Amino acid sequence: MNPPDISLPPAFLQRLTAILSPENYAQFLRVFNSERLTSFRINTLKISPDAVLGKLDLDVTPIDWCQNAYYVPTAQKRLLTQTSYFSEGEIYIQNASSLFASLALDPNPGEEILDLAAAPGGKTLHIADLMHNQGRIAAIEPVRDRFFKLRSNINLAGANIVATYCKDGSALWRVVPARFDRVLLDAPCSAEARFDPKDPKSFAFWSEKKILEMNRKQKKLIYSAIKCLKPGGSLIYCTCSYAPEENEAIIQYALDKFGKSIEVQPLAIPFDNYQTGLTHWHKEVFDESLVNTIRIIPNELMAGFYIAKLRVIPA
Repeated sequence: MNPPDISLPPAFLQRLTAILSPENYAQFLRVFNSERLTSFRINTLKISPDAVLGKLDLDVTPIDWCQNAYYVPTAQKRLLTQTSYFSEGEIYIQNASSLFASLALDPNPGEEILDLAAAPGGKTLHIADLMHNQGRIAAIEPVRDRFFKLRSNINLAGANIVATYCKDGSALWRVVPARFDRVLLDAPCSAEARFDPKDPKSFAFWSEKKILEMNRKQKKLIYSAIKCLKPGGSLIYCTCSYAPEENEAIIQYALDKFGKSIEVQPLAIPFDNYQTGLTHWHKEVFDESLVNTIRIIPNELMAGFYIAKLRVIPA
């Protein structure tokens, strides 16, 4: 298939043809230049869904696999952001792929959760909502301006079980080893799935060198994330990158590092726009259990995303 008439880096598109099936690559091309629906979540820590839905004069449609989550046509996004519900933290605009990551974590009220790269806080807030504001969430963000945005969003939403820390997550395991029931690591990445045809800057600096730089950071973070888990605890690792070096290779690194003390677990997937994880990339061979990881294939509602679930096996 010939590259589309857009300015994406040819090397990126060539790699993508090797990562995705022909059908999924074709879907990527179809949706890349199209407008994506605007999804949002009602924050039940502050307001009931009925109180919002009864007053929104918009074309609201439920996301059938995520409670209290909805979408509107892209043309109505501005109207949504102009409501008092948005300005007061009663709704939060968030892509549906991101919503699934929090659901896959499966947090319970009363647990202690670590969000290891938390800004701007959408998943943190969703987790707090799923926990009914009962328990504790430690939200980590090392970049100062992003940290203050995170803290502002947390405070606005009324998520009072969240404690925010401006720290380097890769060193956290030295301070709080084996402490958390669950860890979410939405790792910093090359952001390939956020490339925007209206914003050439979003992909102007993409390169395979950048992917390898991210790979080194991701290895440090996933090591820390696993060391912070209690025996029996679970980790969701996710990125908005398609690159195997940032996805399957990181999970393989964790399996090599921790051996039989961790396992890759299957995900309960409530949609069909996904592809199972790769078991090889170029000359690298990955563990067969990586077929339990997934790439979300972008469509009108969901952005591209990679998600894996690991569990620390009790001794």
